[in-house]
Amino acid sequence: MMHLLRAWAWPWALAAIVPLAAAQQPKLLEPERAFAFSVQAVDENTVEARFAIANGYYLYREKLKFAVEPVALAATPVLPPGKMKHDEFFGDVETYRGALAIRLPLQGSPGGSVTVKAESQGCADAGVCYPPQLQKVTVALPPRGGRPGEPVYATPPRKSWFN
Repeated sequence: MMHLLRAWAWPWALAAIVPLAAAQQPKLLEPERAFAFSVQAVDENTVEARFAIANGYYLYREKLKFAVEPVALAATPVLPPGKMKHDEFFGDVETYRGALAIRLPLQGSPGGSVTVKAESQGCADAGVCYPPQLQKVTVALPPRGGRPGEPVYATPPRKSWFN
């Protein structure tokens, strides 16, 4: 009789544990929200690539790569130093949190618009790493002596009820 009682109670016990385990899973952002990418045209020869990194997330410095079309980059982008972190997957690495801005000098004066491609990889502090991401943005370049353009987002920010 006791054996039958245990067999009957097992599914109920399991049903009580599964929602508890699911409730403890962290809710992760989509990578394009965790590492929001935008580009702003600074002048006719320079664009600025930006990442807005959500709280609780970080990008790997060594995993950042940039390309521009239809022109090329005039020089290798200068990345600011990151903060050192011991990572269980990659060892000692430099990482970025918060905001990151990198100036990208363009070869020649392309005029019109350029498409900036950014390859990146990052993780959540919750212990989940994302696969490498490719985001791209096309921006219009201002004419010589013109004002900088507005930032263009790879994934537009979500609207809230209040704006």
